[in-house]
Amino acid sequence: MAGKNGALSPGLYLVATPIGNARDITLRALDILRDADVLAAEDTRSLRRLMDIHGIALGERPLIAYHDHNGAKARPRILAALEAGQSVAYASEAGTPLISDPGFDLMRSVQDAGLSATTAPGPSAVIGALTLAGLPTDRFLFAGFLPNASGPRKKALRGLLDLTATLVFYESPKRLAAMLKAASEVMGPDRPATVCRELTKKFEEVRRGTLSELAAFYEETPPKGEIVVLIGKGEAVPVSEALVEDAIKEALTLMSVRDAADTVSAQLGVKRRDVYQMAMKIAKS
Repeated sequence: MAGKNGALSPGLYLVATPIGNARDITLRALDILRDADVLAAEDTRSLRRLMDIHGIALGERPLIAYHDHNGAKARPRILAALEAGQSVAYASEAGTPLISDPGFDLMRSVQDAGLSATTAPGPSAVIGALTLAGLPTDRFLFAGFLPNASGPRKKALRGLLDLTATLVFYESPKRLAAMLKAASEVMGPDRPATVCRELTKKFEEVRRGTLSELAAFYEETPPKGEIVVLIGKGEAVPVSEALVEDAIKEALTLMSVRDAADTVSAQLGVKRRDVYQMAMKIAKS
């Protein structure tokens, strides 16, 4: 999407920005930030700092804050600029827009309006962590952030238990030890895992081990910074009756016997008839 003499054509440009090291930005991203008619950012201060580092002047161009809390208010302004034939560059605070960052509703609105959009790909903590983890990368699933509460967190992990792919999560420093402990209990203490912390920054750390080892380490050594957790591939194994029973009991606290049977059957890959019969017994006891 480029006009005459290298100028940007009208449209939305999703610009990936560095996750730590400011030099991890593409030449094309710098060109877009330099030439766009309008700039939008999850964090305007972060984008201004990045532009200052690379000698790009904002000038008289609008700089619009667009994040999870003001999307409904800011989106019409961005769409109006696009409809007026302007080029708009949108950048997350760090990494690639839409990957656990704002931008989905904006991108969908642009598409629904029949307007043009493209991406300027670049840094992503997910991909960076996968390259360093020492775990298989032929198949992986990015699962974002797990729920905060213990019960929903374990339920989400059980849903991923037997997936034959490396699992990738974002996690906060305060919840890391609890997340690793829950994963160890649900997926097994000996399952291989890696914790990547502060990627591309001064105190970058990549720690490998089993889920139980990592849980114990971070329980004793609370971390700081941005964290990516990777868990090795699962293997399809027979589901124990005790696991099915626990899942049913948890489901019955939130839903009917019928819905609980549907949910647990889908989660654990167990015949619905067997799950329903067990759920009936549990509900009557």
